Amino acid sequence: MTLRTILQLVVAVGVCGTAGQISAYDTSPYAPGSLDPCTQVYFSAFTPPPFSVENNNVAVAPKSEFSFLASKTTNWPSITVKIKDEKVPVTVTTITNGYLAKGKLPDSVKGRYIRVEIFAKGPNDCDKADGWLLKVGN
Repeated sequence: MTLRTILQLVVAVGVCGTAGQISAYDTSPYAPGSLDPCTQVYFSAFTPPPFSVENNNVAVAPKSEFSFLASKTTNWPSITVKIKDEKVPVTVTTITNGYLAKGKLPDSVKGRYIRVEIFAKGPNDCDKADGWLLKVGN
């Protein structure tokens, strides 16, 4: 073997060893096991409770108040609520474990099923959407 061949072999082994060590580090700033930063954004405690034939076969009154909780990782100024493609104003209050959003059903929804649609941004401006079904009386 020539000196040149030995040097090429040493360089090749050195590069392979370094690349393996570099790729072993996770540069993700998110929690271990969480690949999507928006999995940390969630909505809960929907009030009135979601309509269900089995559990909650109740119609809510028109112009009723609604509320839900948003997790701490939610970018709270980005919280938007729509009902039947109509943007509904909500007030967002900071609470211990996140944010409480409150609003009122618009006048236009009477005697029908509606979906209260929630949209918000999470870490790195990722989009998160959720919502629940309500039956509105006359």
